[in-house]
Amino acid sequence: MPISKKLVLKQILMNKLRIVIADDERPARSFLRNILAEFEDAAIVGEAENGAEAVEIIKQTKPDLALLDLQMPLASGIEVVKILPKSQLPLVAFVTAYDEYAVQAFELNAVDYLLKPVEKARLRETLNRVHERLEQTDFRATEAAKLKSAVAAYEENANKTLLERIPVRLREEILLVPVGEIVSIVADGELLHITNLQHKKYTINYRLKDLEARLDTNKFVRLSRSAVVNLEMIARIAPMPGGTYLVALKDGQQISSSRLQSRILREKLLKL
Repeated sequence: MPISKKLVLKQILMNKLRIVIADDERPARSFLRNILAEFEDAAIVGEAENGAEAVEIIKQTKPDLALLDLQMPLASGIEVVKILPKSQLPLVAFVTAYDEYAVQAFELNAVDYLLKPVEKARLRETLNRVHERLEQTDFRATEAAKLKSAVAAYEENANKTLLERIPVRLREEILLVPVGEIVSIVADGELLHITNLQHKKYTINYRLKDLEARLDTNKFVRLSRSAVVNLEMIARIAPMPGGTYLVALKDGQQISSSRLQSRILREKLLKL
């Protein structure tokens, strides 16, 4: 006897999808939250304002779906997927402004993504796909493999457009600062203060997370919400109370890592 559409819908609504939202911009999280509130089969179990928080919340709540902003401080959506073991990876949909490399990688590996501003109908499609995939007995291993492949494909393509020089305006001239000579980039409101190994300082008007997205993640690391440093310029790292670190740079600067970013530092740099 065929199952009626009403019965299928009722069964779906009884099994609410447990969802985590991760985006460093509060309005973006609120926007997603408001749309999801209109869906009876969606339940938000956690929100994160950066990638490090997303990792911890996902581990704690074990959601069905994580909506991850592609570019976040402390750890990007890509890094969240790389850090989490396959056994703890939920289904993932990346949320991003248009990025040709991301779109190409995600479509190639059948990984879901949502373009900002997110449309209600498109988000509904994502939730429907999640329901379908959760019904498959081997969905976790299959989807984890797709995610890892998509991340590798994205990084391979995105790395081809990494910055090699940063243009800085000095009065009537534009100076090109080689990225390899940069020691630190520190945010102060809407301004970024760049320091090189010769102790020269430059200021540009740019968002730190946007600039970080164009730097080689194998050469630069974020220490806090407001600071990114060149790995080659780190002289030593001293553990501090509370699980944080004081990072001494070759030009004499000392920058403290945030508690959240310290977890990423330990995971990426301080383990053999």
